[in-house]
Amino acid sequence: MPDVLVIGGGIAGVSIAYELAEHCDVLLVEAEPTTAVHTTGRSAALYIPTYGAPLLRDLTVASGDRFTELASILDTPPLLTPRGELWIAVTEEAGQRIATLDLEPLSAADAVRFCPVLRAERLHAAAYDDAAMDVDVMSLHQGYARGLRARGGRILTSAPVRSITRSGASWQVTAGDEIVSVGTVVNAAGAWADQVAGLAGVPSIDLRPMRRTVAIAAGTAPVDRGWPSVTEIADEFYFKPEGDRVLISPADETPDEPGDAKPEELDIALAMDRVNEATTLGLRSVSASWAGLRSFVPDRHPVVGAWPEHPGFHFFAAQGGNGIQMAPALAVLGAQVVLGRDVDGPVDPAQLAPRISAGW
Repeated sequence: MPDVLVIGGGIAGVSIAYELAEHCDVLLVEAEPTTAVHTTGRSAALYIPTYGAPLLRDLTVASGDRFTELASILDTPPLLTPRGELWIAVTEEAGQRIATLDLEPLSAADAVRFCPVLRAERLHAAAYDDAAMDVDVMSLHQGYARGLRARGGRILTSAPVRSITRSGASWQVTAGDEIVSVGTVVNAAGAWADQVAGLAGVPSIDLRPMRRTVAIAAGTAPVDRGWPSVTEIADEFYFKPEGDRVLISPADETPDEPGDAKPEELDIALAMDRVNEATTLGLRSVSASWAGLRSFVPDRHPVVGAWPEHPGFHFFAAQGGNGIQMAPALAVLGAQVVLGRDVDGPVDPAQLAPRISAGW
């Protein structure tokens, strides 16, 4: 029997399972027939050190060098490639948020030089992050999975968790056709993390899945693959080149239930309208669209660790929109927490421990 059972085969699950497998026997179970079906496989695939709250930025920055190390250790293609991030504000109020970034402000003319389809008259403020990168999400995920197996870990798919019961110092978990007895459970079930906790009789962390919509659109203006990603800092929209088209999003956060998230036509239309207002792209058609669930707790920080009353049942969840870009550092920190070791990561693990929610 394994020492640790990890529930969830997205980037959260495979990354912490890989780090744990260096020290113990790990089994990862995934409900779907394949891993990375939901949020991980629907990511915008960006690494932006200036994105998110300060704690999230610290984890993202700490992951930068680790991405490079992992590419070598896991024998993957380069996991990060240069992209750049152009932050813009289309209102005066949003412009004040640009000033909080640790970046040199840009004039509207300078911003247009980075991305010539921007309408200068619509820009109230801008800043450029040259450390932003594209992430090869699938190579990262597959590399972690290979690395887990190379360390003796197992991945069991088509194995939804049906029951979790405490038996002395162990947990009895029914996953698919298997009944597993383990001393430690890691709940990396993404949008389903509170449901999994409920099966175990463990209190909720007040997790809320939020739908994010993405589409691939074409317009009348040619697209330069060398443009940076462009994000409106007040979460009005973002876009980045995707071949000869653009990937767009209205940066929506719509509360939703755990499941196979689907895009809504209204949100796709909203993204096109907002991008067209700020640019001369002239977006007219959509060739593909999808949605994913980004899950948060009220303070929007990840949750890593166990409730004191439920030792051995660890959350590794609530990674919101930063799960990919902070995965390397957070996985190392999470494994140290689960193993009960001193944490030498970029943030105090007490800030991430399960906490009583102040409510939404």
